Amino acid sequence: MTTIDRRRFLGLATFGLTAVAGTLTGCGSASGNTGTIRYQGWAGQVTPPELAADLGYLGDVTLEWVGNTISGPQDIQSAATGQVDFGGAFNGAVVKLAARRAPITAVIGYYGVDEDEASGYYVLEDSPITGPRDLMGAKVGMNTLGAHSEAMLDIYLERHGLSQAERARVEPTVIPPVSTEQALRRGQIEVAVLSGVLREKALERGGIRKLFSDHELLGDFTAGTYVFRDDFLARNPETVRTFVTGVAKAIEWSRKTPHEEVVERFTRIITDRKRNEDIEPLRYWRSYGVAGTGGVIKDEELRLWADWLSERGDIDKSTVDIRGIYTNEFNPYAKDSRS
Repeated sequence: MTTIDRRRFLGLATFGLTAVAGTLTGCGSASGNTGTIRYQGWAGQVTPPELAADLGYLGDVTLEWVGNTISGPQDIQSAATGQVDFGGAFNGAVVKLAARRAPITAVIGYYGVDEDEASGYYVLEDSPITGPRDLMGAKVGMNTLGAHSEAMLDIYLERHGLSQAERARVEPTVIPPVSTEQALRRGQIEVAVLSGVLREKALERGGIRKLFSDHELLGDFTAGTYVFRDDFLARNPETVRTFVTGVAKAIEWSRKTPHEEVVERFTRIITDRKRNEDIEPLRYWRSYGVAGTGGVIKDEELRLWADWLSERGDIDKSTVDIRGIYTNEFNPYAKDSRS
């Protein structure tokens, strides 16, 4: 993807977020049953809400799967426009949507980065790329632009002293996650962002080496949150409380339960739902990576990305009230309602 194409894509993404915000006045939930919550899943994965449902932590709240997504920004836009009742994305995408006046609120963290679950930026073993300046002119394959992977790339380049003009010569390129390793090995991209089972399988096959990882940049941190529309929250507070409580308990269950038992449960869940998904990669699962106990949200997990987006010129930070973007009031692990 050329620099011009990249800017056009980001411009269209910004336009789309603005359009979403502009069409939300009076938008209500399309679901007439407040005990049913519509959502999008991820192929071959068991999300924390799906785990919570299987563990019986959602009580009389039922999840209604409407399809899969491969993009967090798309998922939260679907929530904002009422196509689903909640969605999850990288916290920078949540901040950007909120900055466009979309009436959404983040309620719980659901994925993150730790020593076991990090996104690595990998090159071929014999690649001449050994440092940040070698990335100028290189294509970096990632699942979507303007989100987690591009943010980490920008932070890496900036920390190593590359100017804005130099950073613009690096080419983030959209590649479906399942195709990223193959694109790297075929020479279609110079760097592949790999995480989770895709990272583990690629490392098992060998022939690649890590340039850097998001964990090396920022340590442990919660990277993404689930959001609901404000009108849904206002009408269905107990439904949301049950949801958040169940998801929080599921996150802690996954943290404290032996790995083999977690994988065994994930395997059964995916097998039982009969969506023609590959269960073999589940053995590579390590962690959801959530930093806070029970997914409790912290100011800095959103403020970091408000600063990043502001520096890029994507948002006006003065219009963003971080405390207005999220709430912990539904989370039993929070010490207070707005920590």
